Amino acid sequence: MNFLLKNRSVLVLIMLFAIAIIGCDRKPAGGSTGGNGTGGGEGGGKKTVAFAQMENTGPWRIAESESMKSEAAKRAGSYNFVYTDAQGTTAKQVSDVEDLIARKVSAIFLAPREAEGFSSTFQAAKAANIPIILIDREATGTPGTDFVTVIKSDFIKEGQRAGEWLAKQTNGKAGIVELKGTTGSSVANDRSKGFMDEIGKSSDMKIIASQDANFTRAEGQRVMENIIQAKGKEITAVYAHNDEMALGAIQALKAAGMNPGKDVIIISIDGQKSALQAIIAGEMNATVECNPRFGPIAFDTLEKHLKGEKLPAQIINEDRFFDASNAAQFVNEAY
Repeated sequence: MNFLLKNRSVLVLIMLFAIAIIGCDRKPAGGSTGGNGTGGGEGGGKKTVAFAQMENTGPWRIAESESMKSEAAKRAGSYNFVYTDAQGTTAKQVSDVEDLIARKVSAIFLAPREAEGFSSTFQAAKAANIPIILIDREATGTPGTDFVTVIKSDFIKEGQRAGEWLAKQTNGKAGIVELKGTTGSSVANDRSKGFMDEIGKSSDMKIIASQDANFTRAEGQRVMENIIQAKGKEITAVYAHNDEMALGAIQALKAAGMNPGKDVIIISIDGQKSALQAIIAGEMNATVECNPRFGPIAFDTLEKHLKGEKLPAQIINEDRFFDASNAAQFVNEAY
Protein backbone atom coordinates (compact mmCIF):
# COMPACT_ATOMS: atom_id res chain seq x y z
CA MET A 1 0.00 0.00 0.00
CA ASN A 2 2.78 2.40 0.94
CA PHE A 3 4.52 1.45 -2.28
CA LEU A 4 1.43 2.41 -4.38
CA LEU A 5 1.01 5.71 -2.55
CA LYS A 6 4.63 6.59 -3.14
CA ASN A 7 4.32 5.82 -6.88
CA ARG A 8 1.16 7.90 -7.12
CA SER A 9 2.95 10.81 -5.49
CA VAL A 10 5.80 10.54 -7.98
CA LEU A 11 3.32 10.39 -10.89
CA VAL A 12 1.52 13.53 -9.69
CA LEU A 13 4.80 15.41 -9.39
CA ILE A 14 5.78 14.42 -12.94
CA MET A 15 2.42 15.62 -14.29
CA LEU A 16 2.69 18.97 -12.48
CA PHE A 17 6.21 19.45 -13.84
CA ALA A 18 5.05 18.76 -17.42
CA ILE A 19 2.19 21.27 -17.10
CA ALA A 20 4.61 23.91 -15.86
CA ILE A 21 6.91 23.39 -18.88
CA ILE A 22 4.00 23.69 -21.33
CA GLY A 23 2.82 26.85 -19.58
CA CYS A 24 6.26 28.45 -19.87
CA ASP A 25 6.43 27.64 -23.60
CA ARG A 26 3.02 29.09 -24.44
CA LYS A 27 3.21 32.18 -26.70
CA PRO A 28 1.45 35.33 -25.49
CA ALA A 29 -1.81 36.35 -27.11
CA GLY A 30 -2.03 39.17 -29.65
CA GLY A 31 0.83 38.26 -31.99
CA SER A 32 1.19 39.00 -35.71
CA THR A 33 -2.05 39.17 -37.65
CA GLY A 34 -0.51 38.95 -41.11
CA GLY A 35 -0.57 41.35 -44.04
CA ASN A 36 -4.29 41.89 -44.41
CA GLY A 37 -4.17 45.58 -43.52
CA THR A 38 -5.73 45.00 -40.10
CA GLY A 39 -2.56 44.60 -38.08
CA GLY A 40 0.53 42.85 -39.33
CA GLY A 41 4.06 42.79 -38.07
CA GLU A 42 5.09 43.42 -34.53
CA GLY A 43 2.86 44.52 -31.74
CA GLY A 44 0.62 47.14 -30.32
CA GLY A 45 -2.24 46.69 -32.77
CA LYS A 46 -0.39 49.05 -35.14
CA LYS A 47 0.26 48.20 -38.78
CA THR A 48 3.85 47.42 -39.60
CA VAL A 49 4.93 49.01 -42.88
CA ALA A 50 8.32 48.59 -44.48
CA PHE A 51 10.48 50.54 -46.90
CA ALA A 52 12.78 48.39 -49.05
CA GLN A 53 15.42 50.88 -50.19
CA MET A 54 17.88 49.99 -52.94
CA GLU A 55 20.83 51.76 -51.32
CA ASN A 56 21.52 54.70 -49.04
CA THR A 57 24.41 56.47 -50.76
CA GLY A 58 24.40 59.88 -52.41
CA PRO A 59 22.41 62.95 -51.37
CA TRP A 60 19.24 62.08 -53.34
CA ARG A 61 18.88 58.55 -52.00
CA ILE A 62 19.71 59.64 -48.43
CA ALA A 63 17.11 62.43 -48.65
CA GLU A 64 14.50 59.92 -49.84
CA SER A 65 15.25 57.53 -46.96
CA GLU A 66 15.11 60.35 -44.42
CA SER A 67 11.79 61.55 -45.81
CA MET A 68 10.26 58.08 -45.42
CA LYS A 69 11.63 57.68 -41.89
CA SER A 70 10.53 61.17 -40.86
CA GLU A 71 6.99 60.67 -42.11
CA ALA A 72 6.77 57.28 -40.40
CA ALA A 73 7.85 58.93 -37.13
CA LYS A 74 5.06 61.52 -37.50
CA ARG A 75 2.56 58.66 -37.84
CA ALA A 76 4.06 56.45 -35.13
CA GLY A 77 0.69 56.21 -33.40
CA SER A 78 -0.61 54.18 -36.34
CA TYR A 79 2.45 52.45 -37.75
CA ASN A 80 5.52 50.49 -36.84
CA PHE A 81 8.23 51.15 -39.45
CA VAL A 82 10.83 48.76 -40.85
CA TYR A 83 13.67 49.89 -43.11
CA THR A 84 15.95 47.72 -45.26
CA ASP A 85 18.97 48.73 -47.36
CA ALA A 86 19.90 46.52 -50.33
CA GLN A 87 23.29 48.26 -50.61
CA GLY A 88 23.05 48.63 -54.38
CA THR A 89 22.40 44.95 -55.09
CA THR A 90 19.22 43.82 -56.82
CA ALA A 91 19.49 40.25 -55.52
CA LYS A 92 19.72 41.52 -51.94
CA GLN A 93 16.74 43.81 -52.48
CA VAL A 94 14.64 40.87 -53.70
CA SER A 95 15.77 38.90 -50.64
CA ASP A 96 14.91 41.86 -48.37
CA VAL A 97 11.36 41.98 -49.74
CA GLU A 98 10.97 38.21 -49.40
CA ASP A 99 12.00 38.49 -45.73
CA LEU A 100 9.46 41.25 -45.18
CA ILE A 101 6.74 39.08 -46.68
CA ALA A 102 7.77 36.24 -44.36
CA ARG A 103 7.49 38.65 -41.41
CA LYS A 104 3.90 39.36 -42.50
CA VAL A 105 4.18 43.12 -42.56
CA SER A 106 1.02 45.03 -43.50
CA ALA A 107 2.46 46.87 -46.52
CA ILE A 108 5.74 47.43 -48.36
CA PHE A 109 7.09 50.54 -50.06
CA LEU A 110 9.64 49.46 -52.67
CA ALA A 111 12.19 51.59 -54.55
CA PRO A 112 13.27 48.99 -57.13
CA ARG A 113 16.91 49.16 -58.21
CA GLU A 114 16.10 47.60 -61.58
CA ALA A 115 12.91 47.11 -63.56
CA GLU A 116 13.31 43.32 -63.85
CA GLY A 117 13.62 40.65 -61.19
CA PHE A 118 10.62 41.23 -58.93
CA SER A 119 7.86 39.18 -60.60
CA SER A 120 8.03 36.22 -58.19
CA THR A 121 8.26 38.63 -55.26
CA PHE A 122 5.10 40.41 -56.39
CA GLN A 123 3.33 37.06 -56.64
CA ALA A 124 4.40 36.10 -53.12
CA ALA A 125 3.20 39.42 -51.71
CA LYS A 126 -0.12 39.08 -53.50
CA ALA A 127 -0.59 35.55 -52.13
CA ALA A 128 0.09 36.92 -48.63
CA ASN A 129 -2.31 39.84 -49.22
CA ILE A 130 0.48 42.39 -48.64
CA PRO A 131 0.18 45.52 -50.83
CA ILE A 132 3.35 46.82 -52.47
CA ILE A 133 3.62 50.47 -53.52
CA LEU A 134 6.53 51.38 -55.81
CA ILE A 135 8.22 54.71 -55.24
CA ASP A 136 10.59 56.70 -57.48
CA ARG A 137 11.17 53.88 -60.00
CA GLU A 138 9.07 51.43 -61.96
CA ALA A 139 9.30 47.64 -62.12
CA THR A 140 7.93 45.22 -64.68
CA GLY A 141 4.37 44.33 -63.77
CA THR A 142 0.80 45.57 -63.88
CA PRO A 143 -0.39 48.30 -61.50
CA GLY A 144 -3.45 47.18 -59.58
CA THR A 145 -2.43 43.53 -60.04
CA ASP A 146 1.25 43.03 -59.28
CA PHE A 147 1.55 46.17 -57.16
CA VAL A 148 -0.82 48.92 -56.09
CA THR A 149 0.65 51.89 -57.98
CA VAL A 150 3.94 53.70 -58.63
CA ILE A 151 4.69 57.17 -57.25
CA LYS A 152 7.40 58.87 -59.25
CA SER A 153 8.55 61.81 -61.27
CA ASP A 154 8.01 61.81 -65.02
CA PHE A 155 11.51 60.68 -66.03
CA ILE A 156 10.83 60.99 -69.76
CA LYS A 157 9.64 64.55 -69.28
CA GLU A 158 12.79 65.30 -67.22
CA GLY A 159 14.95 64.18 -70.14
CA GLN A 160 12.84 66.17 -72.57
CA ARG A 161 13.17 69.34 -70.48
CA ALA A 162 16.96 68.90 -70.34
CA GLY A 163 17.17 68.33 -74.10
CA GLU A 164 14.90 71.25 -74.95
CA TRP A 165 16.88 73.63 -72.72
CA LEU A 166 20.22 72.47 -74.13
CA ALA A 167 19.08 72.85 -77.73
CA LYS A 168 18.02 76.44 -77.04
CA GLN A 169 21.28 77.28 -75.25
CA THR A 170 23.44 75.91 -78.08
CA ASN A 171 21.26 77.09 -80.98
CA GLY A 172 20.77 73.45 -81.92
CA LYS A 173 24.43 72.53 -82.30
CA ALA A 174 26.44 70.54 -79.72
CA GLY A 175 28.83 67.64 -79.23
CA ILE A 176 27.24 65.96 -76.22
CA VAL A 177 28.55 63.48 -73.66
CA GLU A 178 25.73 61.52 -72.01
CA LEU A 179 26.51 60.10 -68.55
CA LYS A 180 23.88 57.43 -67.99
CA GLY A 181 22.45 56.00 -64.80
CA THR A 182 22.35 52.36 -63.71
CA THR A 183 21.88 50.02 -66.66
CA GLY A 184 18.44 48.39 -66.60
CA SER A 185 16.81 50.97 -64.34
CA SER A 186 13.60 52.62 -65.51
CA VAL A 187 14.93 56.06 -64.61
CA ALA A 188 18.04 55.71 -66.81
CA ASN A 189 16.00 54.32 -69.71
CA ASP A 190 13.42 57.10 -69.51
CA ARG A 191 15.83 60.00 -69.00
CA SER A 192 17.81 58.85 -72.01
CA LYS A 193 14.71 58.40 -74.16
CA GLY A 194 13.24 61.80 -73.30
CA PHE A 195 16.53 63.56 -74.00
CA MET A 196 17.11 61.73 -77.28
CA ASP A 197 13.57 62.46 -78.45
CA GLU A 198 14.10 66.17 -77.88
CA ILE A 199 17.60 66.64 -79.32
CA GLY A 200 16.58 64.52 -82.31
CA LYS A 201 14.63 67.55 -83.53
CA SER A 202 17.98 69.29 -84.26
CA SER A 203 20.28 67.54 -86.71
CA ASP A 204 23.41 69.17 -85.27
CA MET A 205 22.80 67.96 -81.70
CA LYS A 206 25.11 64.93 -81.62
CA ILE A 207 25.80 62.39 -78.86
CA ILE A 208 29.55 61.82 -79.27
CA ALA A 209 29.86 59.51 -76.23
CA SER A 210 27.33 57.77 -74.01
CA GLN A 211 28.38 55.65 -71.04
CA ASP A 212 26.98 54.26 -67.79
CA ALA A 213 28.39 55.95 -64.67
CA ASN A 214 25.95 54.30 -62.22
CA PHE A 215 24.59 57.55 -60.72
CA THR A 216 27.75 58.15 -58.62
CA ARG A 217 30.13 61.10 -58.51
CA ALA A 218 33.26 58.93 -58.49
CA GLU A 219 32.20 56.98 -61.57
CA GLY A 220 31.02 60.15 -63.28
CA GLN A 221 34.51 61.61 -62.84
CA ARG A 222 36.29 58.42 -63.95
CA VAL A 223 34.10 57.93 -67.03
CA MET A 224 34.41 61.59 -67.98
CA GLU A 225 38.21 61.43 -67.69
CA ASN A 226 38.27 58.57 -70.19
CA ILE A 227 35.91 60.35 -72.57
CA ILE A 228 37.99 63.55 -72.43
CA GLN A 229 41.05 61.56 -73.47
CA ALA A 230 39.15 60.13 -76.44
CA LYS A 231 37.10 63.15 -77.54
CA GLY A 232 38.83 66.25 -76.11
CA LYS A 233 37.71 69.50 -77.71
CA GLU A 234 34.82 67.80 -79.52
CA ILE A 235 32.95 67.98 -76.20
CA THR A 236 30.79 71.08 -75.94
CA ALA A 237 28.08 69.80 -73.57
CA VAL A 238 27.48 67.18 -70.89
CA TYR A 239 24.08 65.72 -70.11
CA ALA A 240 24.18 63.67 -66.89
CA HIS A 241 21.25 61.58 -65.65
CA ASN A 242 21.84 62.94 -62.15
CA ASP A 243 23.69 65.71 -60.33
CA GLU A 244 26.26 63.44 -58.73
CA MET A 245 27.59 62.30 -62.11
CA ALA A 246 27.52 65.89 -63.37
CA LEU A 247 29.60 67.03 -60.38
CA GLY A 248 32.10 64.26 -61.08
CA ALA A 249 32.28 65.34 -64.72
CA ILE A 250 32.96 68.92 -63.63
CA GLN A 251 36.00 67.76 -61.64
CA ALA A 252 37.30 65.81 -64.63
CA LEU A 253 36.87 68.78 -66.96
CA LYS A 254 38.64 71.15 -64.56
CA ALA A 255 41.53 68.69 -64.15
CA ALA A 256 41.87 68.56 -67.95
CA GLY A 257 42.08 72.36 -68.18
CA MET A 258 38.61 72.70 -69.67
CA ASN A 259 36.08 75.25 -68.42
CA PRO A 260 32.81 73.64 -67.19
CA GLY A 261 29.81 75.93 -67.30
CA LYS A 262 31.37 78.06 -70.04
CA ASP A 263 33.38 76.10 -72.63
CA VAL A 264 31.36 72.98 -71.83
CA ILE A 265 27.71 73.39 -70.89
CA ILE A 266 26.59 71.10 -68.05
CA ILE A 267 22.98 70.04 -67.50
CA SER A 268 21.72 67.29 -65.23
CA ILE A 269 18.74 66.11 -63.21
CA ASP A 270 17.92 66.04 -59.47
CA GLY A 271 18.23 69.54 -58.01
CA GLN A 272 20.42 68.76 -55.00
CA LYS A 273 22.01 71.56 -53.00
CA SER A 274 25.56 70.98 -54.26
CA ALA A 275 24.30 71.24 -57.86
CA LEU A 276 22.56 74.55 -57.16
CA GLN A 277 25.75 75.76 -55.51
CA ALA A 278 27.67 74.76 -58.64
CA ILE A 279 25.21 76.74 -60.77
CA ILE A 280 25.71 79.78 -58.54
CA ALA A 281 29.49 79.33 -58.92
CA GLY A 282 29.13 79.19 -62.70
CA GLU A 283 30.44 75.62 -63.07
CA MET A 284 27.07 74.03 -63.89
CA ASN A 285 24.38 75.55 -66.07
CA ALA A 286 21.08 73.89 -65.14
CA THR A 287 19.41 70.96 -63.41
CA VAL A 288 15.89 69.55 -63.67
CA GLU A 289 14.42 68.87 -60.24
CA CYS A 290 13.54 65.33 -59.18
CA ASN A 291 12.03 65.66 -55.73
CA PRO A 292 13.18 62.90 -53.31
CA ARG A 293 10.74 63.74 -50.50
CA PHE A 294 8.32 60.85 -50.97
CA GLY A 295 7.35 60.29 -47.33
CA PRO A 296 4.08 62.28 -47.10
CA ILE A 297 2.67 61.22 -50.47
CA ALA A 298 3.71 57.58 -49.93
CA PHE A 299 1.87 57.27 -46.61
CA ASP A 300 -1.13 59.23 -47.89
CA THR A 301 -1.36 56.83 -50.84
CA LEU A 302 -1.16 53.80 -48.58
CA GLU A 303 -3.96 55.11 -46.39
CA LYS A 304 -6.16 55.72 -49.44
CA HIS A 305 -5.52 52.14 -50.54
CA LEU A 306 -6.35 50.73 -47.11
CA LYS A 307 -9.63 52.66 -47.18
CA GLY A 308 -10.49 50.99 -50.47
CA GLU A 309 -10.06 54.05 -52.70
CA LYS A 310 -9.27 53.36 -56.35
CA LEU A 311 -5.82 54.68 -57.26
CA PRO A 312 -4.37 55.59 -60.66
CA ALA A 313 -1.65 53.39 -62.18
CA GLN A 314 0.87 56.21 -61.69
CA ILE A 315 1.04 59.17 -59.35
CA ILE A 316 3.35 61.84 -60.76
CA ASN A 317 5.30 64.41 -58.75
CA GLU A 318 5.64 67.78 -60.43
CA ASP A 319 9.22 69.05 -60.51
CA ARG A 320 10.87 72.45 -60.98
CA PHE A 321 13.79 73.63 -63.14
CA PHE A 322 16.87 75.40 -61.77
CA ASP A 323 19.37 77.56 -63.62
CA ALA A 324 21.28 80.80 -63.01
CA SER A 325 18.00 82.75 -62.82
CA ASN A 326 16.70 81.02 -59.66
CA ALA A 327 19.38 78.77 -58.11
CA ALA A 328 20.23 81.28 -55.38
CA GLN A 329 16.53 81.62 -54.51
CA PHE A 330 16.08 77.89 -53.83
CA VAL A 331 19.52 76.68 -52.70
CA ASN A 332 18.75 76.88 -48.97
CA GLU A 333 15.71 74.62 -49.25
CA ALA A 334 17.46 72.04 -51.45
CA TYR A 335 18.54 68.71 -49.97
